[in-house]
Amino acid sequence: MSTPQQASNPERRVDLDWVRILAFGLLIFYHVGMLYVSWGFHIKSEHRLTLLEPVMLVLNPWRLSLLFLVSGVASRFMLRKVRLVAFVRARSMRLLIPLIFGMLVIVPPQSYLQIVESLGYPAGFADYYLHHYLAFSAQFCPNPCIVQPTWNHLWFVVYLWVYTMALAGVLSLWPTAADRIGDKLAAALTGPWLLLPCLLFAAWRLFLSPIFPSTHALFGDWYNHADYATAFLIGFLLARQDRVWHDIERQRWVALALGAACFTAFILIYAGWFPRSLMLRWFAGSVYGCYQWIAMVAVLGFARRHLTADGPVRRYLTDAIFPYYIVHQTAIIMIAHALRGSDLSAGSEAAIVIAGTALTCLVGYEIARRIGWLRPLFGLRMEPRSTAGIAQQQPA
Repeated sequence: MSTPQQASNPERRVDLDWVRILAFGLLIFYHVGMLYVSWGFHIKSEHRLTLLEPVMLVLNPWRLSLLFLVSGVASRFMLRKVRLVAFVRARSMRLLIPLIFGMLVIVPPQSYLQIVESLGYPAGFADYYLHHYLAFSAQFCPNPCIVQPTWNHLWFVVYLWVYTMALAGVLSLWPTAADRIGDKLAAALTGPWLLLPCLLFAAWRLFLSPIFPSTHALFGDWYNHADYATAFLIGFLLARQDRVWHDIERQRWVALALGAACFTAFILIYAGWFPRSLMLRWFAGSVYGCYQWIAMVAVLGFARRHLTADGPVRRYLTDAIFPYYIVHQTAIIMIAHALRGSDLSAGSEAAIVIAGTALTCLVGYEIARRIGWLRPLFGLRMEPRSTAGIAQQQPA
């Protein structure tokens, strides 16, 4: 059952604040892990720890979809407090200003160090920035062929803004759409039918993923759009459907067990335990898609049950986590590059990267929140607020 705190104020979702904080916080560890696994990343460590891949695959299918779902919930609550025009203006300022600032200031060192490590680029950062990064074209083709300027990890901000504007456009034409469709969706997801959306995520995985591989380039990235927009829309439509949230909490253990089963099946196929076939590929895509939704249900259910404590830590991190997100990947790449050739063990190197990134995020946020003109550049309001819930503070 929901806590008294949440029941007394249904539009203050402390549990979803914590979900968002923890999901963004995991990005530091996940992107540090990307230095060591066999998957592509902007730069790579000299060490390879492929055993990390199954651990990261536990998170990979659902961590970003979950953030879009929580953002959809936040958008619905915000629209209860402001008019649609004010909502569009506020979201655009909170998302586009940090995006532009990030692309011009925060992201360029990532691209520069990628070029240095992959191609041995001999000139300094200023030369690269003026002659290549601001070229507004594809550079250094065919390898790595980066379209610059770029948004790198800030693609999340771009996609969230696009979905928000598309939603606002629909609501401007059909103001009652959220209530009408949300009521019907909630009625369809009663009891065990709560797991029904896994069919959508499985369909996207089966039919779109093979044709449209993930690029985060906005145009042509149709698998990711189907995946993330679905999660965002589900969050928006179900935000005020208390019965569904009660079912999510009640079925958390069932979701956890089913999610574990789906992930186990997927990882065994991923590891090559079975001979490859068309049927096996379809089965793998199905369990992967189902795992996405079921894992989100499990996380949301346990969060609703247990992550209900409020206080200064929650309030601080709710405000800080978006600036942390803006800064973290640049910090990871710069610190990892500085440690290259240091002959450190993988564990020592990773510990330094994690600690250095966390410290950079902390110092960066503390500086940004104290200087008025810096605040909007990092997604913060011009005037700090002492307390706010997810419906009031969430910048992304």
